[in-house]
Amino acid sequence: MRTPSGTFLRKLAMVTALTTVAAMPAFGQETFSPSQKADAEALYATHCAVCHNGDRLGGMGPALLPESLEKLRGKTLEGVISKGRAATQMPAFETVLDQTDITLLGEWLRQPLAKIPGWEMADIAASHEVFVDPATLPAKPKFNSDPLNLFTVVEAGDHHVTILDGDSFSPLDRFQTRFALHGGAKYSPDGRFVYLASRDGWVQMYDLYSLQMVAEIRVGLNTRNVAVSSDGRYLMAGNMLPHSLILLDAYDLRPLRLIPVAGDRGKTSRVSAVYTAPPRQSFIVALKDLPEVWEISYADSPRPVYPGFVHNYEENMVEALDVQHGPFPVRRIRLADGLDDFFFDQEYRYLIGAARNGRDGQVVNLNVGRKVANIALEGMPHLGSGITFEYQGRQVLATPHLKDSKISVIDMTTWETIKTIETLGPGFFTRSHENTPYAWVDVFFGPDKDAVHIIDKRTLEIVKTLRPEPGKVAAHVEFDRSGKHALLSIWDDDGAVIVYDADTFNELKRIPMKKPVGKYNVFNKITYSEGTSH
Repeated sequence: MRTPSGTFLRKLAMVTALTTVAAMPAFGQETFSPSQKADAEALYATHCAVCHNGDRLGGMGPALLPESLEKLRGKTLEGVISKGRAATQMPAFETVLDQTDITLLGEWLRQPLAKIPGWEMADIAASHEVFVDPATLPAKPKFNSDPLNLFTVVEAGDHHVTILDGDSFSPLDRFQTRFALHGGAKYSPDGRFVYLASRDGWVQMYDLYSLQMVAEIRVGLNTRNVAVSSDGRYLMAGNMLPHSLILLDAYDLRPLRLIPVAGDRGKTSRVSAVYTAPPRQSFIVALKDLPEVWEISYADSPRPVYPGFVHNYEENMVEALDVQHGPFPVRRIRLADGLDDFFFDQEYRYLIGAARNGRDGQVVNLNVGRKVANIALEGMPHLGSGITFEYQGRQVLATPHLKDSKISVIDMTTWETIKTIETLGPGFFTRSHENTPYAWVDVFFGPDKDAVHIIDKRTLEIVKTLRPEPGKVAAHVEFDRSGKHALLSIWDDDGAVIVYDADTFNELKRIPMKKPVGKYNVFNKITYSEGTSH
């Protein structure tokens, strides 16, 4: 076993924030002359390869590929090359390279590789490290606070995570993570371990009792997220690059299986997200490039899956093509249109997805494996951050829209829109709790990005609009275990987590943070609270 004080910290030291630019590059792939290409390759080999590897797939620093570098816009990439990156060992090159070289290098990094790289089981296994033997971990927490009322706060500003005590709202630990950590922290069912996935493929396992990193592994080159099985035995990671799913042992992140993601005719697909469906004992997989939803059972004795023609289901007399027996069978639910984002009812009977056509949503009955209804959800609903609650005796879904200034409230029996709540701008997150009558909604996009609406779930009316920090994005509310406190993020490098009284809406405490993009309460996550994302 190795300790994180040596190898682990050295491996994390070169985390940087080189990311791609959405605009068309000045040196497009077609306009790169042979000499420009040679110059760019020479610049990379001289100044970048030592940390990011000669193939751009990452080493001590992250992978530098268009598929995995997608955060920054405009001239930010050139700015990072010029000025470096605070709180990392990414140096400033403005005294080494002139502006022409910096621009050339930045534009070259935006170009895709000639061949899409792979990341096979041998690569995955070679990256696996265990820092602390899980068998030696203590039986009890080293602190006196409620371990189920902790928050994992992801600070994107300097690639750190803070473990926040949900009783005193004081930090218990703060540690560096891999590059571009995905906001969605996932917990073991008992709430002891938190699993973190970064965009450049690393999955980390952290012990919330002893406050230390346990293990890590690189499952891909661009990873979307991970999900934890409801029995606590497995993790499933979904990759954007390469197109694969990776099954891990949740005990120490040991790799167990690689599942290629491909359709009937061999077309492969990026993975949009992976979820766990506890009542079904299965993982649900969203695909980016195929009009399908996958369900993969993690039960000990899963039912066979029949992907092809079936003539007879009768026991001991099955007549079918391509029957899948054994563990982790892939059940493919084929749809007429692809889905970009998912939401589930509390029983995981229905999957609600945003259709790619941008005009409506689809309701898929997971039991029968087909679409059963459409929902009027134009304006790119962000279903992954939707919530459910009871309104006038019926269960409803409330979701923000990424392009429209509204919240849609949907009856989950008829799938009709009950009400559209007008907001100051498009939102990103909606959050609530079973013990509060209010839902909090940010206005993430547009000039009013510093505003947060509070909606009364009993009347579906906005009763309060807060502006916690004028001019700065206010987003992502998460409640504590009791529902008595609401924690809100100021998404800025000079940001904060603000603690509010959930009844009076009064600010109680402001905790400085480096762009806290998300915070996740242990109890709410492991109990699948209807007021937060799953």
